[in-house]
Amino acid sequence: MEGIIPNTPDVKFDEGLKDELLNQVGEAGVVMVHCSYSAKKGKRIRIWNSVILFDQNIHTSDRSQLLHAINIPFAPEWKEIKAGTIFRFTLIFSSLPENCTLFDLYEETQDPEAIIVHSIGRNKDDVYHVKIK
Repeated sequence: MEGIIPNTPDVKFDEGLKDELLNQVGEAGVVMVHCSYSAKKGKRIRIWNSVILFDQNIHTSDRSQLLHAINIPFAPEWKEIKAGTIFRFTLIFSSLPENCTLFDLYEETQDPEAIIVHSIGRNKDDVYHVKIK
């Protein structure tokens, strides 16, 4: 369930929420992960509140906690995805450690369809675009 995509997903924000998030980015240094999920067959998707960003630095166990999810339901609710469509959602996390250069998006759950994206390279903006398979 992983892959990094170069194109920006078409995610639209409520203007009030957008302003609030931009203020948080400037003040608290949040991490924004835009996700796209391509459904070849009809599928369902959801997110567990246990999803984290995990710093791959072997000398630390730092984790960034999920603060907010946009356009995706939390378990136990599901979102039905029609076959042949691309579903986009955004996850907002607490900041990563300053020395983090590589991290994983990891859903800590026993769900066999857990969302996992390995080896996301850190950038200066802390805004990422990933493809969920």
